[in-house]
Amino acid sequence: MTSIRTLTRRAALVVVAGVAVTALAACGGDGNDNGSGHQGHASSSAGADTGSGTATEPTAGQHNAQDVSFAQGMIPHHQQALEMARLADGRASSGAVKDLAARIEKAQDPEIKTMTGWLKAWGEDVPEPGAGMDHSAAGHSGMPGMMSDDDMAELEKSSGKAFDAKFLALMVEHHEGAVEMATVEKSKGRYGPAKAMADDIVTAQNAEISEMNKLLGKGGGAG
Repeated sequence: MTSIRTLTRRAALVVVAGVAVTALAACGGDGNDNGSGHQGHASSSAGADTGSGTATEPTAGQHNAQDVSFAQGMIPHHQQALEMARLADGRASSGAVKDLAARIEKAQDPEIKTMTGWLKAWGEDVPEPGAGMDHSAAGHSGMPGMMSDDDMAELEKSSGKAFDAKFLALMVEHHEGAVEMATVEKSKGRYGPAKAMADDIVTAQNAEISEMNKLLGKGGGAG
């Protein structure tokens, strides 16, 4: 009897142990599946985030020599446009010319500040605040549309309709130079915000060129 009871107990223990092992294995399998599933999702998410970061951040943050050249050239170019625009307030006779000058100042002053910020962040030289007032050929080397000392002197001495005509003619030329510079940046630049600004400059200044040419046509007709 003792032998039979002992064997029965052993058999029962083996069955219980087997059930326990099976249960643990099942739990372990679920855990591994869930863990694997979560890990896979996390890795996948992390990979997507990393991939996204790798694809986006350098594109937005990296720049090349053209971006630097664009900012260093466009800052003094804009500064001269502001110098010209500020002359209109006390000299222009046309409300349309005064309005245009105000819009030029409103658009280009913030762009100067933005480009200055880029150059500082890149550790590059920032043109001096009065760089746009240097009307010498050497000071404006490589920047199309910049006015000479004589051009600026004539504009400053003009008033009334004579100022309007001179201002419009010079600003058309100045804008054409800015569009040329911005077009180069669009095709050869790398820094996203700089290329976006260049695109805005091309769009806005081409529209203003058309506006000024119409004003010049009317002015010419009026003598």
